[in-house]
Amino acid sequence: MIRVEVVFALPDKATSLTIEVVKGTTAEQAVIQSGIIDKCPEIDATALTLGIWNRTVKLTQELKEGDRIEIYRPLIADPKDARRKRAEKAKEEGRANKITGGRPLER
Repeated sequence: MIRVEVVFALPDKATSLTIEVVKGTTAEQAVIQSGIIDKCPEIDATALTLGIWNRTVKLTQELKEGDRIEIYRPLIADPKDARRKRAEKAKEEGRANKITGGRPLER
């Protein structure tokens, strides 16, 4: 048996469960065995995205002693789209050069 931790966090609260599983258990199996899906209705069990110690892993990743399995929430906004919108706004407001996107020349 090995001991692992299963974690899910929201902006205002976090749920952390330490469980013991059989060696060879996958990340997905540990999440299911932990019962965290029942405790946190915000988790979409059909579209799990998991990580171990801040590194995204496949659901079939075999666990090791002391692993911390993190359940990731879907992104609210695409980071590339958000960056693009900020850049366009800066150009419109004159805080960025309209051609290069860099800082405007001081005069």
